[in-house]
Amino acid sequence: MKPVHAVLGPRDAGPGERQEMLERARRLLEQAGVEDIDRFDVPARGAGEEGEGTLRPEIERLIPALQSGSLFGGRRGVMVVDAHHLQAAEAEVLIDLTAAVDGETVVVVFVADGSLPGGLNKAVKAGGEVHAVRKMRERDAADWLGNAARERRIRLDGGAVAALLQRFGSDVAALGQALDQLAATDGPVTADEVTGRFRNRPDEPMWHYADALAAGDIGEALRRLADFLTHGHPLALLAFIENDLRRRALAASAPSIEVFAEWIGARPDHYPVTKAWRARAAASDEELRRALDAVSRADAALKSAPEAMHRLTMERLTVALARWYSPRGR
Repeated sequence: MKPVHAVLGPRDAGPGERQEMLERARRLLEQAGVEDIDRFDVPARGAGEEGEGTLRPEIERLIPALQSGSLFGGRRGVMVVDAHHLQAAEAEVLIDLTAAVDGETVVVVFVADGSLPGGLNKAVKAGGEVHAVRKMRERDAADWLGNAARERRIRLDGGAVAALLQRFGSDVAALGQALDQLAATDGPVTADEVTGRFRNRPDEPMWHYADALAAGDIGEALRRLADFLTHGHPLALLAFIENDLRRRALAASAPSIEVFAEWIGARPDHYPVTKAWRARAAASDEELRRALDAVSRADAALKSAPEAMHRLTMERLTVALARWYSPRGR
């Protein structure tokens, strides 16, 4: 097994992806037969302890771990978490250190969102292995949930699975904790038991909300709205909606997908581009104009009306958008 590895997740990794990234890193170290695992968390830029040299103190402590084996004579595992926060000078030092890692005594795994900085990404690819963790979606979480329930010998009926996903989304760490709490339940776990026990609302990406609008599913869109407003601000969602509407308007007026991609500065085969292109005829020009006007009026209302009116404003906007976005909602 190679001595250097990188576990790379999506740039906007959520709790589910981070949990999978850390578990993948631990499995790699276990497969390497390490006896000791040292975890080093790279602080974000502007955070961490103050130091006098080029390297921050947290990174200075990492250096001897990469240069020596276990105190007990076996292999040592080094896990560098949030390695995407490494500064350029720190990455340069680690490039030299990882090139000199002795696989008989040390195995290192970098865990990062997106990619490693500078030439460290290339150095790991040249002398080690890169493992990708894809974006965790609810259908992926459903598969994970089924396997995790079987491992715990818990029976979930169909309604319980849907209720757990509604409460926790793709956060597999939270789903695992929920299953642990449900382990003592006699018989199959039902949706009523899940909704009665848990009051969580998942912190999920805004595109879930946009997908519900595009499907004309008013009930689902309102649920996604409620989930988002538990964690986020309505003005952030409005900015997302406005950007989505402008992309739809450009797709509707572009003569080809290549021209549309050029207008928004993306590749024609990029998934958001093909997705918007396929949906370009779902709403008419008049409906898109009405939607943009409604978003503008909602923005003014949110900035002038009392906070108690914000949720109602967003709910009314959601119902209207679902009707304009999709024939099903009309």
